Amino acid sequence: MEKSLSRQMSEFAVGLKYQDLPDEVVLAAKRFLYDSIGCAFGAYHTRDANILRDLYRDMGGKPEATVIAFGDQIPAVNAALINSLMVRALDFNDIYWKEDPSHPSDLIPAALAVGEKMDASMKAVIIAIVLGYEFEQRLCEFAVPGIRERKWHHATLTQFVSPIVAGKMLDLTVDQMVNAIGISGSHNHTIGCPTAGPLTMMKNTVDPMAVQSGVLAALMAQQGYTGTEKVFEGKEGIMDVFGPDWDVDKLVGGLGGRYKISDCSMKAFPTEALTHTHISATLKVITENNINYDQIVEVEVTTIARACDILFDPHKFRPESRETADHSLPYCLAAAIVDKQVTTASFLPEKMKDARIWSVIDLIKGKASDEFEQMFPAKQPSRVTIKTKDGRSFSAYLEYPKGDPREPMTENDLDVKFRALSANLLSKDRQEGIKKLIYECEKVTARDFMKNLVI
Repeated sequence: MEKSLSRQMSEFAVGLKYQDLPDEVVLAAKRFLYDSIGCAFGAYHTRDANILRDLYRDMGGKPEATVIAFGDQIPAVNAALINSLMVRALDFNDIYWKEDPSHPSDLIPAALAVGEKMDASMKAVIIAIVLGYEFEQRLCEFAVPGIRERKWHHATLTQFVSPIVAGKMLDLTVDQMVNAIGISGSHNHTIGCPTAGPLTMMKNTVDPMAVQSGVLAALMAQQGYTGTEKVFEGKEGIMDVFGPDWDVDKLVGGLGGRYKISDCSMKAFPTEALTHTHISATLKVITENNINYDQIVEVEVTTIARACDILFDPHKFRPESRETADHSLPYCLAAAIVDKQVTTASFLPEKMKDARIWSVIDLIKGKASDEFEQMFPAKQPSRVTIKTKDGRSFSAYLEYPKGDPREPMTENDLDVKFRALSANLLSKDRQEGIKKLIYECEKVTARDFMKNLVI
């Protein structure tokens, strides 16, 4: 009998050892860990992270895992949610986009929280991180077209991966891992509305919730709880319910060959992933031609059809929340044109009242291109054309943003990003110390590691 998809995934996950990982894969995991922890520090003051932190601090519970920066000791299943939200809250963490998008680093806190609970080594955490990236990214290519095109959110993918990450830290058997996937995959299907229309705090929270549920599922499986084995291909499983078509080889073919983590992108801007090439092209036009916001009469952005649908939604021209603004291409480009940069400060409440931004935003138009659609996702093309009051026209064309594996973030880029995100919390010496800790983390336990992330 052919093995189920979840069993094939589980066998690979349970069998993977640290010595199996090439040096460049271990380094990639550390780079994403560095980037993600920086994002978590940057989210320290966000309202959504603080609401959840206050809720779980009031609940209390067994002190198993640390909340990043705050230092609270709470149950691992709850720490995984808060820390995952902190990584995600600024929309500044990593991105992988093929048939579907995802942010694999949302899964890192599951490895850290359960690793801390189990007093595991950071070597074990690195293995779990690599597994998280491997299967999250494979799932992004599993549905053809992606589930996003079927109006489901990518947290629907994460529900199948988070129990693998947590289960690896719990040292589950293959049967237990299969059960964990079946438990989590039975109840975390997420509709697409968190990223449609006016966005709310749920935009950044649905994926961390799927991470938390996967931790709970792994803990349940460890105690003998059973879950549906054929949660992918069985009757009324995801492949049946969500409809055709599916590329099974993309999910389980060639496991142990080239690790997918090497193909994941980082973010140079704290914005929705499809905005990045357009922001880069816009900044290129205005800086190279010394154009000020008050000289502009029109900004035309040629992009793929799905970007027009997501990023030029009518609500995106009058965003009322940070969550909507960082998914609004008109707002992001207007902020870039006014300030000649896009940073986390671009989405502060006072910046969102900047009259200069509103004077530019209605000049920005989106144009869908069938040619560009055919190039995506292998390339993320953008053409930005800016017309000025004196009748001149300036244009730039780019095919992928900074942070793409073809134009990766340098070590200096990562340092600049980490320092900017943590500057209000950490001294320069602490920043350097945490960086050193991350890049030498295989020498310590998860508990020792997390103690050093408290401000």
